[in-house]
Amino acid sequence: MKIGIFGGSFNPPHMGHINAIQTVAKKAGLDKVHVIPAAQNPLKTPVEGPTPEQRLELTQLAFSQYGEIYFVDDQEIKRGGSSYTIDTILSLRKEYEASDLYLIVGADKFEELAQWKDYQKILSETNIIITTRPGYDVPESLEEMPAYLKPFVAEFDFNFIELNTGRSIEFITLRDIEVSSSEVRKWLRMGKPVEQYLPLAVESYIKEHRLYRNLGDRIGDFKKFTEFCADVLFSKKGINVRGFDLTNMSAPSEFTLVASGTSTRHAAAMAENVVMAVKEEYNVLPQSVEGIDEGRWVLVDYGSLIVHVFYDFVRQEYSLENLWRQGKDLGLKDPYVGKPEA
Repeated sequence: MKIGIFGGSFNPPHMGHINAIQTVAKKAGLDKVHVIPAAQNPLKTPVEGPTPEQRLELTQLAFSQYGEIYFVDDQEIKRGGSSYTIDTILSLRKEYEASDLYLIVGADKFEELAQWKDYQKILSETNIIITTRPGYDVPESLEEMPAYLKPFVAEFDFNFIELNTGRSIEFITLRDIEVSSSEVRKWLRMGKPVEQYLPLAVESYIKEHRLYRNLGDRIGDFKKFTEFCADVLFSKKGINVRGFDLTNMSAPSEFTLVASGTSTRHAAAMAENVVMAVKEEYNVLPQSVEGIDEGRWVLVDYGSLIVHVFYDFVRQEYSLENLWRQGKDLGLKDPYVGKPEA
């Protein structure tokens, strides 16, 4: 048998997920697919949304009408904590041979596989199917392979790599629905129609349980909230912290903050401190966090407030403040200037 492993946050599961796995199952001839919602992706910052148990229910609803080939597996939710792919693979290896297992990952995840726990063992315990989109350049030579993969390549042909671990990597091109979970979450919070992107049962569950609501009800005064986040940035030695009221502009948010760090690490750390301080004070997580791994430009989205934290050199390249000239500068002052360090 050929057994697929299709994991993810499924926050929420959408038609892009379903279309992708149906395409892979057909092209690769999979007999069964374990669809596995993660408890928490260790490479992602937690964001506001449903509980892991609710995401499991949503995933079960999403795949229930597409046949018995799709088995929604709750093992990562049951384990709790950070979800590591190798743990799930080793669990499935108690039931299946390594030659029968096919881990399905997107091309972006393929590029970062070396960051995964025990990635070398993954390359020996399962085959891998890489899903790509039209225009993606499949590696055609050893030089074009990701650096971490080169020592494992035995030989390769068009769209297919034989590994010296006995396993293989196959590339499958999707012509899928262009939508992401983060986009769906944003549209739901804005009240935009999403029926073409969600199975009806998933959409009904979200409405019934009032998931993905706008954060405004819980945050309240966003000007005060902006000042709170600015204070966190100042306390962590943010450079040139500026805030803008954009309510008189056509902008993605009502307020925005921008700050710089002295390095990519400093920028990422400041963004993480904002997330932690807001969680402690308001018991709210951001709607999304982007760029925290690289730290060049980290975007923390709280809906009516978006926080941009840059490595200072990168900030100068983009000059975002020029986009907000019609907004009102909040004239933020660093309350820690002149104060002795604790």
